[in-house]
Amino acid sequence: MIAALGAAMATLPICSTAGASEAEQAQIKALEARMAVMQAALDSLTAELHGRAAATGMAVSDATPRATVVEDVPPAPLKLAKSGEAARRGVLETKPGKAATFYTAGGEITAYGNFDVSVDVATKGIHRLTAPDGSRPVGNVGWLTDISSNMSYVGLRGFQPIAGGALRLVYQFETQIDISSSSGSAETNSNQSNVVKGGLTSRNTFIGIETPHYGTFMVGKTDAPYKQSTQRLNPFVAMIGDYAAIMGNTGGDNRVEFGTRLDHALWYQSPKVDGFEVNALFSPGQNRASNSDNIAAGESDCTGGNVPGSGGSLPIACNDGAFSDAVSASVAYTHGPLYVTVAYERHNKVNRASDLTGYYATVPAGFMEADVADEDAAKIGVQYVLPTRTTVGAVYESLHRYVPSALQFQNERQRTGYWVSLTQQVTARDSLAFGWAHADRTPGDPGQHNTSLALPPLGQPGDAVGGAHVDNSADMLSLAYKRVLGGGLSAYVDVAGIHNGPYAHYALGAGGRSVTTDCHDASDASGGLASNPHCWAGGHILGVSSGLKFQF
Repeated sequence: MIAALGAAMATLPICSTAGASEAEQAQIKALEARMAVMQAALDSLTAELHGRAAATGMAVSDATPRATVVEDVPPAPLKLAKSGEAARRGVLETKPGKAATFYTAGGEITAYGNFDVSVDVATKGIHRLTAPDGSRPVGNVGWLTDISSNMSYVGLRGFQPIAGGALRLVYQFETQIDISSSSGSAETNSNQSNVVKGGLTSRNTFIGIETPHYGTFMVGKTDAPYKQSTQRLNPFVAMIGDYAAIMGNTGGDNRVEFGTRLDHALWYQSPKVDGFEVNALFSPGQNRASNSDNIAAGESDCTGGNVPGSGGSLPIACNDGAFSDAVSASVAYTHGPLYVTVAYERHNKVNRASDLTGYYATVPAGFMEADVADEDAAKIGVQYVLPTRTTVGAVYESLHRYVPSALQFQNERQRTGYWVSLTQQVTARDSLAFGWAHADRTPGDPGQHNTSLALPPLGQPGDAVGGAHVDNSADMLSLAYKRVLGGGLSAYVDVAGIHNGPYAHYALGAGGRSVTTDCHDASDASGGLASNPHCWAGGHILGVSSGLKFQF
């Protein structure tokens, strides 16, 4: 290339200014000046090449006048950067594989997400119900169509080596994505919430330290180990047939007390050793009130998924399930097709005083203090994959609330429950799933409008409660067909129904799904303490859903 350039310059004609106009003479002189600069640069490059040739023994030819020609040298082969090498040079390098993973300076960062949108048709099944005063449900309580974002989210997770590579910093930032609705604080017929679930890092978000042999220590917010332990036994995650409608749900409402995310927490996750894994979490209450009725420091709502005043009583406080410290732990064992787990979770000082103020004109002395009590849950789950590509699973769960005998008449938080699931892989792309959940009766029931019939202990005329030994059991059946379409995309059709006992009010979609079919009618939609929708126990809820899910 240099030889060609020198030869071309050597053969350029000498421009003459004879007969040229003054303007043409000026252009010729400017061109000669530029050529002189180019020749000087070429001479300098030639001298440099001579010096390199002398040092390396490379052959150099001087055949072309005023231009040095270097013999052709094959170009060096292109070298691909090693893992992280491009990142250290400031170049974004993709890690091979299906995941959207990029190398950083010695580490990795991965983008991931789950987009799940469905069209649903569901009925509350409460049109036939009547309250003691003869009133009936208000509004459209029959079949209603909705479009739901379900449990859609995006996030970033990654790691960076620290301490000379002996440890790793791990991190994750995750947020909910409202595909079919607008993001904002939640308002329903029965309460308002200041939490913006579509806000940045609204879901599982943490930083931590990972050790090569001793596991990972993290701080932030996460799905509790109790919830995670049996998640793989639930083939209806985020569908209307999700087992969270009953499992871990102590009151049968939209909240799932023992299947939730715990904020301001720190936890430990062990490596797998001989098939065993341990996951343990502690969340301090951060509550200045001794009875947990304040909002925890640094939070937007009451701990436990309720808001001040959601219990419908005065004075406004966190008295509808708010708690203080929480602990959650699980142990799991995996061996080939077998998976076994045992899990436990405890919430301290759970304030349920709104159950008392809801049906006592004057609450008896000592009852308010006694209705701030610990609650816990324990379960065992088993899953096995058969050679027929059939996956079977079962969960047994026991929920307990530690109140004195004088308050057992309104204790709807203590019971046992069961879940059985079966998934059959029909083809490489098609599968069928079946699930059955059952909630046993509780020691008592606080009454929910149409079920407030009995006079509570030490009550006065006008007071009313559901009472002890009532039928608030429930059963749920779920059936789903799923098809993998490829590229992370799948489709599904889901049918689910809940048969509530006369005093039960379990809801389809409870526990995080964006559209829920629960027990409330359409009295009004103002939200907060002034809102007055009725919860009609005994509904027979049924829903059909069809959706698309994309995961990356």
